[in-house]
Amino acid sequence: MSVHFILRGDAEKDLLACAAYVAERVESGDDHSEAIAGVVPYYLERGDVDLAAELANSVDDPFVRDRLLIAVAAKCAENDDDEYARQLIDAIEEPGLQAEGIERLGMVKAGKGQFNAARAIAEEMIHPEFVEASIAVKQATDGDSVAASETISKIGFAGARVTAGNSIAQHNISSDNKEAAIEFLMGSLCDAAEIEHEEEKIRTFVEIGNLFIEAGRNGKAIEAFDKAREPAENLENVHRDALFASISTGFLRAGSQDLADRSLDLVSDKTQLSSGLLGHAKHYWQVDLKDEAAEAIDEAYEVLRSQREIETRNSRERFVLFGSIAAQFAGFGKGERGIEIAEKIEDSEHSMAALTQVAHVLTLQESNNLARQALNAIPDDGQRVFALMGMSDAAKREGRDEQTVAFLNEAAAHVEEIPQLSLRSSALVSIADRAASSEQDDLLENSVTQLFETIVQTKSRLSQSTALVSMAELVKKHDLELSETEHEKLRGIVSKV
Repeated sequence: MSVHFILRGDAEKDLLACAAYVAERVESGDDHSEAIAGVVPYYLERGDVDLAAELANSVDDPFVRDRLLIAVAAKCAENDDDEYARQLIDAIEEPGLQAEGIERLGMVKAGKGQFNAARAIAEEMIHPEFVEASIAVKQATDGDSVAASETISKIGFAGARVTAGNSIAQHNISSDNKEAAIEFLMGSLCDAAEIEHEEEKIRTFVEIGNLFIEAGRNGKAIEAFDKAREPAENLENVHRDALFASISTGFLRAGSQDLADRSLDLVSDKTQLSSGLLGHAKHYWQVDLKDEAAEAIDEAYEVLRSQREIETRNSRERFVLFGSIAAQFAGFGKGERGIEIAEKIEDSEHSMAALTQVAHVLTLQESNNLARQALNAIPDDGQRVFALMGMSDAAKREGRDEQTVAFLNEAAAHVEEIPQLSLRSSALVSIADRAASSEQDDLLENSVTQLFETIVQTKSRLSQSTALVSMAELVKKHDLELSETEHEKLRGIVSKV
């Protein structure tokens, strides 16, 4: 007989406890693991590490269990309960995950500025490099760049040195301290050459190049992208084309049209070639080269459209890219073309997702008639509800309060047309969240009422638990209180489990 840790009385009074109560009673297997994994993080947010640990230990799947124990141990380390944290990590049987857990503890201690504790953990590790990198990052963010540089210089693994240097550079860029960022990026540029795994090396050089662009050093960015191109030319796997597409876009952003074109010429897969052209189109638009942007997006679409099924490596990636191109056409002021492209996507789910993106973009532009046309082209009631929420978000972003409320109320009016109860619950939570943010009290109350009713109707305990977790998060976020009627519904859910 399974041991349960959530008391019925607690479940009848508290949404998260109710979610956990239901999760514990999900039949063993993947659904049970998923349900428990859904509630544990929220108990950690509350600081209830003991209950979180008990729930984690109840999971049969050893991989999920160990992952959850690592998360609980990290929370203990944040609370400086280091002894309990180590007990939890020691309970992990798989050596690789146990090593990962110890590394996580060291990184938490480094992030708290407890360098002695972090170094003590690092000393017992076979591979302490990323703990040391975390120490360097914390030293730099605390203002001690000299100590950070010294710590980085002592790290034996090049990948960890680059991780530290890039993280510090990003922090300095965000703090508008670009000279300091450049100093660390120069170190990363040298260290990246020592990375042995070729794909990792290429991606690292691309990341460094993009950071140099953010720091205003396009010349160094071109150098980084050139260092990425050299090993990419010798790569012989399916990732080669995607890497060249990103290198090409990097060269273009750094100001070298010639190198961008030459890199794109090396891409043979049409999906990746189209992706690279889409990146070019976005850049041209940002720098006000509208004609070039239009030409690039047209070419991106034609290349992707010409790809035959036998040439396609990943159909899902291709469909998603069609959606991105459709949305970009809308962003470039060609809404009708965007709708047309989205409607022609062979996979219905991806077609509806693309139409949702297009409707969002057109709403941002106040192209209301075209946005409504994109919305009406979505055949599924549920997807239209989510599209309306996206349109409401777009209107809110532009400060159009009346339109924001109208779209949200329209979404709420159609939510009961969603046949899948789990999807309906998700929609109701999203509507309630937006209603609370915009102080639409009546809509909030109605959505919560419908949500309870939907949860009661839901047969899947996993789906019930997931919806209750989402509702608990909603209540906490907006500091809401359940009415007596809603508490009665909560008791009803418990009694039926």
